Amino acid sequence: MSRIERRTLFKAGLAGLAVPALSGVAAPALAAVPPTGTTARYTMTAFTYASENTVHVYDSVDATAFSLLKGPAFKPPTGLSRDPSIMRHTDGRYYLTYTAGWTGNQIGLASSADRVNWTFLGNITIGADGVGNSWAPEWFIDSDGSVNIILSLHYNGTPTGAFQASKITATNAALTSWSAPVPLAGIPSAYIDTFIVKVGSTYHAFCKSTSTKSIDFATASSLNGPYTIWKTGNFVTYDGEGPCLVPLDNGGWRMYFEDFRNRRFWFTDSRDTFRTWTTPALLPGLSGTVKHLTVVRENVEGGLTVPSGSRLLRSVNFPDRYWNAGGNLATTGTAFTVVPGLADANAYSFRAPDGRYLRHYAFRLRLDPAGSGSFAEDATFVARPGAVAGSVAFESYNFPGRYIRHRNLELWADLTANTDLFHNDSSFTAVAP
Repeated sequence: MSRIERRTLFKAGLAGLAVPALSGVAAPALAAVPPTGTTARYTMTAFTYASENTVHVYDSVDATAFSLLKGPAFKPPTGLSRDPSIMRHTDGRYYLTYTAGWTGNQIGLASSADRVNWTFLGNITIGADGVGNSWAPEWFIDSDGSVNIILSLHYNGTPTGAFQASKITATNAALTSWSAPVPLAGIPSAYIDTFIVKVGSTYHAFCKSTSTKSIDFATASSLNGPYTIWKTGNFVTYDGEGPCLVPLDNGGWRMYFEDFRNRRFWFTDSRDTFRTWTTPALLPGLSGTVKHLTVVRENVEGGLTVPSGSRLLRSVNFPDRYWNAGGNLATTGTAFTVVPGLADANAYSFRAPDGRYLRHYAFRLRLDPAGSGSFAEDATFVARPGAVAGSVAFESYNFPGRYIRHRNLELWADLTANTDLFHNDSSFTAVAP
């Protein structure tokens, strides 16, 4: 994070997260969709353009369409609550850390049992001399269970924009005592907004470069470094900052980032260790409202079960129309056999009476015989809650955020708009033939 006046001095690139090596889109993929009786839950914490000292909490089942859980949900007694980062601790409670002021050597700390009601716990003092700014703290839980906060520190007397990526580590389970900051070796002072994950034995850091206006990816064998910069993800058309990344049901990862100059939030997905990314898409509903968000994923009780066997899929808002074999919505529907997903058995695929499967191709739904390549993933859909009780929406497995939706009486895999119209158009009931 940096002060708004200063951010304009350097076109922010994009900072991000590192992810595990994945197998691309080859099917079948390793199962990542939560099993029956559980579902993914994504919790977002953010501050907004309207307020720098209140935190809003949002909720989602698919990491795309977020709804407000409570806002404002937290306000510290004094100071700011910018850049709020959320994690769930071993005590079962949720914790926030956040930028507590434009200047100073402290960051804020708050906790909640339910993600809705938050208690201010106090400020964490950074135990080093000469700290002038303590910005953009992010939780990092190491594989050994240690709780760390990664943050950007500016020391008095150093050039403007010279931030040191550092970590502090909790020295007790109550998170009331913290170590002195340890610099992350190998990450130069021209970087800010560092976010780290560990994959296997390797630490991955994505850092926003204030000089090259890019996202530089780095790896190390130790959290402390030294890190080696190995790749640049240069989203040059987006003045991006405030990034975070979360895992998706298909084994890929989603990165969120803010288009600072234009007040918009974007997301982009990767399934091949950052070699390729999907075209960035606007975060629906919240773009232009939220700033510097963090999203945490949990698997929780719940989720939908679609009855197996022969079913008609009936439109919620056109109840006289059903899916048919032509990839349309028609008064005479096709009785599809609901089977375990071809790419993930915890999702669903739909087999027509002639043995072909419903799949998306160029995002249009159609029937094809089972094939190789991306076919299994194209024909696999994750069940999500529909717009009305008893209905279900089907999210594309390999293009998260896209749902089977009718428009002009045709079936498409469209990116959610997070509107009532879209939710109704993408909601169906599975009924006996």
